[in-house]
Amino acid sequence: MHIRKGTTLAALAALTAGLLTAALPTPAQAAPAQTATPLPLTTVADVVSAGDRVFVSGGRSSTDIVVASATGAVVGTLSGLPGPSDLLLSADRQTLYVALPTANAIAAFDTGSLAESARYDTGAGECPSSLALTGRYLWFGYGCDQWGGNIGRIDLGRQPARVTTGMATSQDFYDAPLLTAASQNRAVLLAGQPSLSPASVYAYDIGTGGVLSAPRTNEWTVVGSNLRDVALDPTGTTLYTAAGSPYSVQAFPFADITIPSATYPTGPYPIAVELSRDGTKVAAGANASYDPDVFVFRPDGTELVRFELGNELSPGALAWSPNGARVYAASYDWTGRNPATLHVLPVPAG
Repeated sequence: MHIRKGTTLAALAALTAGLLTAALPTPAQAAPAQTATPLPLTTVADVVSAGDRVFVSGGRSSTDIVVASATGAVVGTLSGLPGPSDLLLSADRQTLYVALPTANAIAAFDTGSLAESARYDTGAGECPSSLALTGRYLWFGYGCDQWGGNIGRIDLGRQPARVTTGMATSQDFYDAPLLTAASQNRAVLLAGQPSLSPASVYAYDIGTGGVLSAPRTNEWTVVGSNLRDVALDPTGTTLYTAAGSPYSVQAFPFADITIPSATYPTGPYPIAVELSRDGTKVAAGANASYDPDVFVFRPDGTELVRFELGNELSPGALAWSPNGARVYAASYDWTGRNPATLHVLPVPAG
């Protein structure tokens, strides 16, 4: 490019900025101001929102779950827990379920009083690590050893609750499977195969008495490699995967996991995906250095907004507020020198 004498630095800067702007993709809207609150944790495993309260677990090396307000202010701690990892809320948001893999147990807490209301023993050597709920059945993905993963079920409708393991009878899991269920459909369950490349997902129908059908699965390499998170839309008709590659969150019809029905570009290393309560927005997270970490899309793939956290997003650590106005993201400093952080990300309507 030839710049004649007399061209001002300001004009050159404006021209250069214009060229850079034209070369880079831009979001539909500029990111609204986010808030970031340091937490009394160095690692994070999961985050969920009950509306007025947000819960952040510290993971297997921790003993705490931090309790925050809807705006992110720390208001309390559930302490003395052996390795609190995956978190799950009941449909009425009054009960918080906590996976305790190092204790082979799942704990339940009242989200109002913060009192522990139950603890379910899943059996020695099970290491429950992921949770899903379909009506009376609390499902857990478990596994302590390589190729020791499977799916368990707690029948909360019985008194006392009955625990059953080995529910997946037609395939093996290398590690504890990633589970998720649909908030408006009690007849389906999704399980993801982590820690393998290529990755797989398994779509189950739930039959009479909580029996799992033979699963539908994907063709070789379709999901990608290094699966980090899975999600279902509220009706259970579409599943979503976040894997290290490809560099997009992918959507698939639950009935036929062969070809993606939509993709949501995130840049390198997608690690989290979460649907809003009404299914109208998709939050996706990635860990690409110096790039945005969290994106919000419409289901058709239109990007609404993106956010830079300035730290490492923890795998699967995204949660929507019940009204869809905020996304909560939990990040950590991989060096361990700084505390973990809870980010409150305002999502524009649209």
